[in-house]
Amino acid sequence: MPTERFQFTGEGGHQLAAALDTPDGPVQAYALFAHCFTCGKDVVAAKRIATALAARGIAVLRFDFTGLGSSEGDFANATFSSNVADLVRAADHLRDTRGAPAILIGHSLGGAAILAAAGHIPEAQAVVTIAAPSDPAHVTRLFGDRIADIRAHGKVEVQLAGRPFHVKREFLDDIAEQGLLAQVAKLHKALLVMHAPTDDTVGIDNATRIFVAAKHPKSFVSLSGADHLLSNKRDGVYVADVIAAWAERYVEPVEARPVATAEATPGVVVVRETRNGKFQQTVTSGPHRMLADEPVAAGGLDSGPGPYDLVLAGLGACTSMTMRMYADRKSLPLDRVTVTLKHSKIHAQDCAECETREGMLDQFDRTISIEGALDAEQRQRLMEIADKCPVHRTLKSEIRIVTKAAD
Repeated sequence: MPTERFQFTGEGGHQLAAALDTPDGPVQAYALFAHCFTCGKDVVAAKRIATALAARGIAVLRFDFTGLGSSEGDFANATFSSNVADLVRAADHLRDTRGAPAILIGHSLGGAAILAAAGHIPEAQAVVTIAAPSDPAHVTRLFGDRIADIRAHGKVEVQLAGRPFHVKREFLDDIAEQGLLAQVAKLHKALLVMHAPTDDTVGIDNATRIFVAAKHPKSFVSLSGADHLLSNKRDGVYVADVIAAWAERYVEPVEARPVATAEATPGVVVVRETRNGKFQQTVTSGPHRMLADEPVAAGGLDSGPGPYDLVLAGLGACTSMTMRMYADRKSLPLDRVTVTLKHSKIHAQDCAECETREGMLDQFDRTISIEGALDAEQRQRLMEIADKCPVHRTLKSEIRIVTKAAD
């Protein structure tokens, strides 16, 4: 399954590293995945579940929380609340660039964070927890012998999963204030609780408390024999299978969801800043969405084509379409057209046929490859037709651009 890697801006202003696993075919739904405490987006369980869901038509966004994996920032400055805020930011990014997440999935402490974030992501229709604690403070059991030191000194290094991490007093204060079960009771979304009865890290009683607190519709699936981290490949694939089958009952397919009227109007293109990086934009044309950006060398994230690339794409697409229409109308044996384009600046004095004689001019170099059993005359005629494509004519004609402020 294809994986797109990029960054987005977290709540604290840091760039957070993300990965979007997408299906080979159409996307049926978008999901947001929250990993376990001190883990990262590339932890085995997250990757396996995301890949398996993508194979079933569900695109999954996973990312590294502040100070973890490839994300910027200091882990010591992160709190449960800041992680929840970053999940909401991740949902915002997904909404702006692809489609809002309809499914929220959280593993371990990430499950608690997903439950806390769900109320701030209105499009989410289904929530899944995997081995999640019913109280974020449960995580302090991992360093319970250092809590007094943390409160006394404000910041202490602890060992978690064999690695050193700094934990601050602010983290303890923040998780102590979380009333997670009260939020679960007001979830108003379909809930799937998945937990192993033999989980020795987060006990099964946590799943019971979450399940009892939630209103219907709610479901529970036992992950019998699985460990807390779902280290067995079969367990990760099983989790994905169950999520995909369960979510079908509650999640509308992407194509069935309403699109904002202004953005769905034929012939109207909306370009909007994502505020991720310096230049990244979403380009929306009816139901179609894509990113526009600049290369890293120019200060961008290189997450999409640049403005001139989009102009070239429009010219190339129009050229190929116009040639295809002509070939079909004339029953020409045209198999395929490939248009390769490049933009550059040239000195006006180097253009013999140009009216402008001073300064610099924009030049589009267009190379057209024509495949098919065509004779020389037919090929020549198709090359002539290329210059008649509407975008070509627009770029060669006098253009009037009217700019006004929005109401």
